[in-house]
Amino acid sequence: IFPAGRYTWGYTPFSAAGPRMKRFIFTGIIILFVMAGCGGGHSSTDGLITVDVNDSYSTKKELVLQDFMDVEYIPLETNDEFINRACVQAVGEKYIIVTNFYDDGNIFVYGRNGKAIRKINRKGQGGEEYVSMRSVSLDEENEEIFVNDFHAKKIRVYDLEGNFKRSLNQRSEKSSFYVEMLDYDKDNLICYDKFNFEVPFLLVSKQDGSITKEITVPYKEKQLFHIVERLYDKGETRAAGPGPYNSIIPFKGNWILFEASSDTVYTLMPDYSLRPLIARTPPIHTMDPGVFVVLRLISDRYYFMESVTNIYDFNTGEGFPRKYFAYDTQEKKFFNYITYNDDYSYKKEIYMVTFPPINSKGELCSTINASDLCQDYKRGKLKGKLKEVAATLEEDDNRVVVLVRPKK
Repeated sequence: IFPAGRYTWGYTPFSAAGPRMKRFIFTGIIILFVMAGCGGGHSSTDGLITVDVNDSYSTKKELVLQDFMDVEYIPLETNDEFINRACVQAVGEKYIIVTNFYDDGNIFVYGRNGKAIRKINRKGQGGEEYVSMRSVSLDEENEEIFVNDFHAKKIRVYDLEGNFKRSLNQRSEKSSFYVEMLDYDKDNLICYDKFNFEVPFLLVSKQDGSITKEITVPYKEKQLFHIVERLYDKGETRAAGPGPYNSIIPFKGNWILFEASSDTVYTLMPDYSLRPLIARTPPIHTMDPGVFVVLRLISDRYYFMESVTNIYDFNTGEGFPRKYFAYDTQEKKFFNYITYNDDYSYKKEIYMVTFPPINSKGELCSTINASDLCQDYKRGKLKGKLKEVAATLEEDDNRVVVLVRPKK
């Protein structure tokens, strides 16, 4: 299991059992997130967006990222101690927290300008150490980091020097571990407990791990979005999923909550009330196979989404077909799209899947290989801010952080 929401992948087989076995197939959800909707939907008078997952998209638009998002590039310093794959966990006003894609225990603390500050590694079996590291959240006000030690069902808390502060228990009744964990306010984390069938969204105390608020999203029955196949002849089980999706997205001071079992995506308001944002049709529990819809990136004008059909063939390694589309909040229409980065002199496509939310301010983050930037720079294919950054790089440098935020 890898850090959630910080990378893209196709599927993960849990075992490599061979074909031609008797099979029993289960279907369900794997961490999807956000807004429902596929096809040519419409908006009701109260602003609720309705999406029909069976509709198709005939209109196609070319978009430029910089037209609706502010874009910032941050090269991460490279030295003998700071060599990593730049799995960005958190970006604050003063710090950037980075890990590797593989769970080696290293936590790299950078300044907001990409200057290397410190490397922390407290991986181990001791009471003040983490066994695993699914994700890391940053509380910049208190200068603390929260490590989601999902194997131990703990949250380990350290200061930015790497000193152990305390350990918090994750709720274990009727659940497994927190799949997502973000900084909510000065006192709480907001967490998504995927396998809790009753109350998956929680506010969790930063001091003792207690549940300070349970957030109930209504739905008819629990839906799981992945394929599990049991090969009884060999006593093996294998599974595949479409990839990680965020179930919690901060936007404009509020929080968008997606539970795949629900036909409605809600906005969590400051008073903890839920405001319907997007409704899907037909209901998810009536579909077989299910078609799930997730949000990839949200701006003031556009909601970028994709629909994924819950099918997978273990023999061919193919499945989870998807459609990509967006909703224009001004024109109130859905459309097919392609998006380009204007800091390239050619039409460089940008994929919305690469931009998960990275902090409570609603900023989103991706990265670019330094070697790719160096090659494009030498060929004269860069311009603007990206060209300036590439001029300072070596091909074996760490990746460059791409931070985007909705234009005001």
